[in-house]
Amino acid sequence: MRILVFLFLAIQFTCSSAVTLTGRTVRVTDGDTIVILSDGNVQHKIRLQGIDAPERKQAFGTKSKEHLSDSVAGKFVIVEYGKRDRYGRVIGKVLVGGKDVCLEQIIAGFAWHYKKYQNEQTASDRQRYADAENEARDAKRGLWQDPHAIAPWDYRAAKRK
Repeated sequence: MRILVFLFLAIQFTCSSAVTLTGRTVRVTDGDTIVILSDGNVQHKIRLQGIDAPERKQAFGTKSKEHLSDSVAGKFVIVEYGKRDRYGRVIGKVLVGGKDVCLEQIIAGFAWHYKKYQNEQTASDRQRYADAENEARDAKRGLWQDPHAIAPWDYRAAKRK
């Protein structure tokens, strides 16, 4: 019985705790995806948690990628994550010098708060990201300069049809 209780607690702890990954950014794929090189020269593809940036061919897609590149290219990052997506990418909160890069993409107006997955965020991150999107929209920063900005999830859905 003690073994079962121990296993249950170990599984609960493992499932509910975030893992930390560190490394240097070696590539920025787009406005919400980077590749880092960790110890042992292991590459990890990271999908920034809590945001969705314009696709490359979408309006502001290039600007979004450039902004993310300015923030992380060649820099040491810390990634806090708890899962991988169906493509095997780590889904995580990316930090550079203690600054939340995901949130910075929203503040600059180069990403949406990805509300479809907001329940995977802490309550405080969820609130900060939502507030940042509203502030960027009100200030017409980045993609919010376009009054008809199309959310990336809608853009992808239209492409699939």
